[in-house]
Formats: sequence, structure tokens, C-alpha cells
Amino acid sequence: MASHKWIKFPAENRDAVVKELLKSLLEKGVVSGVVAPSTLPSGASAAQSLITDPAMIDQLNPFAPVMAVSTAKILSQMTRIKPMTKKVAVLLRPCELRATIELTKLKQANLENLLLISMDCAGAFSVKTYASLVQEGEDPMGLEAKLFGGEEDPLLRPVCQGCEWSVPENCDIVIAKHGLGADQYGCIALTDQGDEALGVVGNGEAWEGGEEARNTAVQKWNEAKIAKRDAQFAELKEKVSGIDNLLKIYAMCINCHNCMTVCPICFCKECFFNSAVFEFESDRFMDWSGAKGGLRLPTDTLLFHIGRMNHMSTSCVACGMCQDACPNEVPVAQIFKMVGYNTQKRFDYVAGRSLDEPVLLTQFREDELHEIGGE
Repeated sequence: MASHKWIKFPAENRDAVVKELLKSLLEKGVVSGVVAPSTLPSGASAAQSLITDPAMIDQLNPFAPVMAVSTAKILSQMTRIKPMTKKVAVLLRPCELRATIELTKLKQANLENLLLISMDCAGAFSVKTYASLVQEGEDPMGLEAKLFGGEEDPLLRPVCQGCEWSVPENCDIVIAKHGLGADQYGCIALTDQGDEALGVVGNGEAWEGGEEARNTAVQKWNEAKIAKRDAQFAELKEKVSGIDNLLKIYAMCINCHNCMTVCPICFCKECFFNSAVFEFESDRFMDWSGAKGGLRLPTDTLLFHIGRMNHMSTSCVACGMCQDACPNEVPVAQIFKMVGYNTQKRFDYVAGRSLDEPVLLTQFREDELHEIGGE
């Protein structure tokens, strides 16, 4: 049996149990704040909030299957200059967790005094899709149950449909679904800090001997996700191979840079693509147009995407935020995921997998890339 707490409870009580956990942590002074999704006044979406008053925990919507902003970006904003001086519990999805770990390695976030709580993730919907589902009266938990049951939903964000990292690691507490029946959920403490936090909750019964069933369920889940991912990659590769296909697939890009703005990994304070390098006098535009008879405007859209891929594919966690933010639905997240996967695979690296893995390109390995540099 695991050395840390494993508890389980009825699925219908999931939200109440998690809210009670967070409220108890605040009331008993284990944490001074909670970062978790709250339902917006419109009721059609949810966004992360920092709550310090236990009475406001009831406003939380902890499992809303939508990500308006990556929690990793929020934590970077809160902890980059100085780590938290008071302990704060944070509820975040596995991709947000990996982005937070990657940002910590990049010195853009600090995990000190954070209690990290993540969950087995069935995926999320775009902000627009989720709002439509809410307005149509769909039950998010019912949708989630179908997804965990093996059903596919074409409305789910494409990167979520083929996400092979949807089971969290390197957090303090996992809110678990895999390894349990359809009518149950569980909480697993992965660290001593998580063990202490679960100790303040009286709800739930001991989840005895759950490791084997959970491991089997996770393996089956991941195999299905990997198969879906590989099928997506094969289809996408045909669409983006060659400069002509790239130009076609990025034809709707308006150079708004939304994808860069919402990306949790893009953190440069001075960005090349927002610099004076791309400020031109009118004669330059006329010269370029004159050379071909016409000029696509705005300029340099493809250069922007290729440059960004070259810059940060080593740290991409395939969270899908970029595609959600695109006003013209360019499949940037799917392309970035494929490029990031192949880049990271070449170096046996997974962004945000572990704090102990050095960030790519920060160290020299003598025994690598001989096919490029020779012996």
C-alpha cells in the first residue's frame, strides 16, 4: 500500500469534497489562499481566482472544463519576482502543472509555498464551445463521465483529444478518476505536504489497494490517447508539409500575436516580432509589391510562426491555449504540438515532466547529434 493517503468518495460528491478540502485548508490556516476556477457572473465560463475568505469557496467551479487563461501564466505573474511568503493551494490541470514546472526551471516561476493540486483530466473545451454548452443546459460532469468512459467528443479541443499527459505527476494531491468505478472519485497524496493537507478532511473512505487498478486504467487511457495523437500527427503532417502547404494553412493569420500572448511559455520581455525590425517605411512595401505585382498584408505572418516554433518548441506543453486565442481558428496548437513533440523526442525530453531534467539547450552533451555535426 502507498505510504501516502488514498481516499475515495461518490462521484456526485466530487465538487463538494474538493470545496470542503479547500475551505478546511483556509479555515485551519494550512494555507492562506486558494487559486482555483470560479464561475464568471455570466455563468457561461470560469476563470481563476485567488480566494482568501473561506466563505467565498462556494463560488468555485473547480472542474469547469475550460481554460480561459493558463494557470501557469498566472503563477508566473504571482511568483516570478518573489516567491509566495504565505502558503497558497493551487488547483490546475496537468498541462498547466507541466507549464508551471517548465517555467520554474526557466526561472519564471517559483514553487515555494505552493500546494499543487491537479486532476485526471478528460480534456477541456474552447471558451466559445463551453459557453454554448452551458447555454444549452449541458451537464459538464455528464460530459466528463462520457469522456472517461471512452467516448470521443469532436467538440473537445483537438490537442485534448490526443493528450498523452492528462494524468498529473509532480504535484501534492491528485484528484483521481482512473482506477475507480463510474460512480466514484478519489484523492491521492503524492507528497508529505499533500498527506498533511488531506488529513484536514473528514470526508471519504480509505481507498485500499488501488494502485494496481489505477496503473492498469492509466495505461489503457494513455494508449488510447497516444493512438489518437499519432493519427492526428499523420493527418496534420500531410497538410503542413512544404512551404506551399504552410502558406495555405496560415493564410488566415492576421498577425495579431494572440497565440503568443496567451502562451504560458512565451515570456520574453523584449520580443523580436514586436521590435523595430518589423517597422518599415512605405517605400519598402511598394518595392516588395512591385517585385511580384502584389503583396499579402499584413506581412511576415509565416515568419512569425516559424520563428516562434524555433524559439519555444523545446518547452511547449501542448496546452492548446494558442489555438483557443486565434480569432480565425488557425490550427496553431496542433502544429506546435507536433513540432514540439518531435523536437523534445529528439533529446528524450518532455517539457515540465520533472524539475530534475535540465531545460533543453542549457547544457552541452558531447554524445549527440553526430549526424549533423559529424564525429
